[in-house]
Order: sequence, then structure tokens, then C-alpha cells
Amino acid sequence: MVAATLAAGLLATTLTACGGEDTQGGGGELHVVAVEHGDRSGNSSKRYWDKLVGEFQFTSPDIDVKVEIVDRDRVDRKVAEMVEAGEAPDLALTGGSFAGYAEEGELYSADEVLSTAVQGDFVSSLAQAGTVRRIQYGLPFVASTTALFYNKDLFAEAGIKDAPTTWEELRKDAAELRSAGVKTPYGLPLGPADAEAETLNWMLGGGGGYSDDGGAYDIDSPQNTQTFEWLRDKLVKPGLTQPDPAATSRDLAYADFMDGDVAMLNGQPTLMQRALESGVDYGIAPLPGRSGPAKSTTGVADWMTAFKQGGHQEQIRTFLDFLYQRKHVVEYADQYDLLPVTTSASQAMRDDDAHEPLWEFLDRLPTATLYPVGKTSWTPTARALRKSVGTAVAEDGDPAEVLGEIQRSATATEVAGGS
Repeated sequence: MVAATLAAGLLATTLTACGGEDTQGGGGELHVVAVEHGDRSGNSSKRYWDKLVGEFQFTSPDIDVKVEIVDRDRVDRKVAEMVEAGEAPDLALTGGSFAGYAEEGELYSADEVLSTAVQGDFVSSLAQAGTVRRIQYGLPFVASTTALFYNKDLFAEAGIKDAPTTWEELRKDAAELRSAGVKTPYGLPLGPADAEAETLNWMLGGGGGYSDDGGAYDIDSPQNTQTFEWLRDKLVKPGLTQPDPAATSRDLAYADFMDGDVAMLNGQPTLMQRALESGVDYGIAPLPGRSGPAKSTTGVADWMTAFKQGGHQEQIRTFLDFLYQRKHVVEYADQYDLLPVTTSASQAMRDDDAHEPLWEFLDRLPTATLYPVGKTSWTPTARALRKSVGTAVAEDGDPAEVLGEIQRSATATEVAGGS
């Protein structure tokens, strides 16, 4: 996942080598590497983990849990280096690079480290997305979905009453916003950070996606090619987006939205608080599609994985059953404007009016389309998307060629085993 947040640098407690002696059924030390979800020192994830671990050790004093917080840009590389050095963490919370470890037999499956009650409580679409060859290895931790954010004040100044529901309405609104003096009517982040999210948003609106019904890559499908041709010809060439979407990151687009320079963009719930803090009066609407609201939205998640190397299966199970208690799932999601990954925590948020701003995003989660993180080839494919998909909408861009190249690379990587 989802996912999605600003990097906050490495905020970690210096740790010795993980693992330790095999103490099945008893005490021992657990080493957890977790992605940073805060965007400044005052809201670092370290606060949550310190509190949680303190509470856990009241119930399990023989299990010493050490949590290392690593920023999003470094966490996958950090875990890979640890595994390669023979010092795999017992648990790793990352953006989804677990399929390769599962294929190599380095991970415990969900049923080996979770109680039946916790497994059955996961939102089904997330549990399914965490499978590799029909066995669940990725344990969803937090999730997010996407909606269209729009600046109500800028819309009013341009004489626009409602959010667009179709691409043509979006194009017309963008043209009117430009005429009213808005710098960037639509923020289109197809740059080197998180381009895979914006890409999927538009593919879904055009009736496509990353995979076909059988699960095979379908990146250069006719629907996807037509989607990027529309983006190039109807939004980018007329100057209704940033001049160079290929160089625009999501964080930059968010910052421009908060500054009042972007009138519309696809965003996740983490944008809500930041917009409010910036004084932006925003609205939220379903993603527009080619002929009506998109039938699905992009879903992202961050995933917990349990490594076998330390031999701490029972301690991991004890800790995870505590971690996935409803109150803890709700607390973490609430702290970072993310979505809980269990049905019980989702219902708790639905029953509490304090969480009403998240309800629209919660409602979309069960039918959201997630990245194919169960493929060993997804991580390199996501890198390829970040590197080149933005060039498809350049003035001289060729969507068929760009998407075709990414498709061929993804297929070849999948056949080769994700290397």
C-alpha cells in the first residue's frame, strides 16, 4: 500500500544482529523492521511502536521486541541487505516486496504465524492480494484507496458547481479552470515516485488495468493504450497539467494542491489532514472514468512478512496476534489517515462518527484493485513504470510503444522468476 507517505529519514534504534537462539515456545528477542509512516519527527511511527511494544511486554515479558523504523525509500533495500547477510529480521513491514522471499522459502505462511481468528478477519481482497501461488505470505497491515480531490474555492471561482464524473467533464472543467487563471488544473504525477498509482487510476477509468482476468500482465492492452492517448491529447498537450508529468512526483503534486496551484488530482486519505492544515477547502469524489465514474479504484497496502531465519515462529505468532487486535489496528490507521485491514476494525471505524472523513475510502476498499504484489516480477515492473510511463504522455510520446516495452519487460521478468 498501500501505502503512501513522505519519507522521514531513518528513525531507528541501533540494533545488534537479529534472531538469536531458537527459543520456540519460550522467550527471546524479535527484531522488527517497519516502514516510517510519519512525515515529521513529531508524528514518527516510532511513537506508536514504542507504546505498542510497552503494552505487549506487560502480557509477554519474556519476549523482547526491538523495532527499527526505516523510511520508505530505504526499507526494501534495508531488508534485502539483511537477508543477504544472513541477518533477516523476524518481521518486516514494507510496501510489498515479499513474493521473491516467499518463492525462496524464506517466509512463514499466514497460517503458520497467525491464529485462525486473525486470518479470517482480514478484508478478503487484501488477503487474496497477499498470496503467492495461492498461499498467503503477505499480511496486510494498513491500506489506502484513491479518490478525486478538488479545490472547492478554485471550482467556485471558475463557475464549476460539481466534481467531474467522466473524463470529458474533467477535461472541460480543467479548461475552465485554466481560463480562470489556475496554474495547474489537473495534477498528473507520472514521475519517478509512485507513478504506478496514478497509472492504475487512469487504467481503471478506461476499463483496463495491469492484469487481465487470468492474472497475466496486460499493460499494453488496447484500453490502456487508448487511455494514455487520451491523457496525452486531451490534458497534457493542451497544457491542463504540469508541463512535464514524467518529472512530477506525487509529493510535488500534493504540495501544489496544498498551495492552491493544483485544482484537481487523484489522492489518498493521507492528503486530507495536510490539505486542512494548509487551509484548502477540498471536496472528494469517485474517480472519473471514460463514460462515468470508474467501477474500481486503486488500492494500496503495506505488508507484514515473517521470516523463518531466526526460528522464532511461536514468538512471532504471539506478537502478531497482539498486534492485530482490533484496537491496535484502528489506532495505527487513525493516526496516519490510513485504512484498517481487518473487517472488525473497519466496522469499528464505520460505527464511530469521529472517523467519518474516512468512510468514503473505507467503502471503496473491498472492491479496490490492488497491485499484483504476489508476482515476483512486480517490484522490477513498478520500477520500470516509474522510469518511463510518464514519457507516454509527452507531446511526442507514443503510448503503444512505451506500454509495449513495459509489457515485454514485465512478461520476461515474470518468466525468468522475477529476477
